[in-house]
Amino acid sequence: MVDEVTSEAGGTAGEQLRNAREAQGITLEDVAARTRIPTRHLQSVEDGEWDKLPAPTYTIGFAKSYASVVGLDRNAIGETLKAEMGGGALAARPEAQVFEPADPARVMPRWVVVLALLALVAVAAAFLWNRNRELTPDQPVAEATAPVPGTPAPGTPVPAAAPAANGPVVITANEQAWIQVSERGGRTLFQGELASGQSYEVPATATAPVLRTGRPQSIRISVGTADAPAVGAPDRTVSNVSLLGADLMRGPAATPAAPAAPAQR
Repeated sequence: MVDEVTSEAGGTAGEQLRNAREAQGITLEDVAARTRIPTRHLQSVEDGEWDKLPAPTYTIGFAKSYASVVGLDRNAIGETLKAEMGGGALAARPEAQVFEPADPARVMPRWVVVLALLALVAVAAAFLWNRNRELTPDQPVAEATAPVPGTPAPGTPVPAAAPAANGPVVITANEQAWIQVSERGGRTLFQGELASGQSYEVPATATAPVLRTGRPQSIRISVGTADAPAVGAPDRTVSNVSLLGADLMRGPAATPAAPAAPAQR
């Protein structure tokens, strides 16, 4: 049967395709570029190497596409090739082979696909881990250790250290400021303007000294080496501000009313 087809058609299907291609000065690479069929498959069609080709259905399709490029009859080449491959015997062969894409250059390499899948899995795992970590509160691990003598028991609030309230009380002007210092309900100890950088030290003998000023932001009061909090809001007159060290360090909101000075006879 093969000999009859060969003699009638002027050679095998592969030879006809090769002769037509060479007559037109076309290379296999040119045919591969036009048909998007791998060059090695086209070479196997020309050489009749059926074991190197995919299933007969695909092989016949390759030959027909090849025939269209070189100007041969598609159907005639298909019938010739089908006869050469054994007719129904080879055509009925199970087509369990995996068809390779016609243009491997346009297909993403398998290792790239595998790496992309692994990266997606890693990102998903990291997302789930972070989400579970946010939803699960951190619980401290209690350690059964004996308390050190002299240290407070766990859970006992530690009192905040009170600012130092020892030393002379000194009023320093950051800029020109008017102040009045007097005993509460009694005599005036100082009244006047302090130039910028000038200071006034409250007498250590004062029993209940209080301050009056119209610009609290213009002065700085120190108790010993510590600066006391501001005695009032800017540009608001304050009066009866206790100048005792302990009261100043607690701030104006916590300053208790100082005891009234004893009445003079």
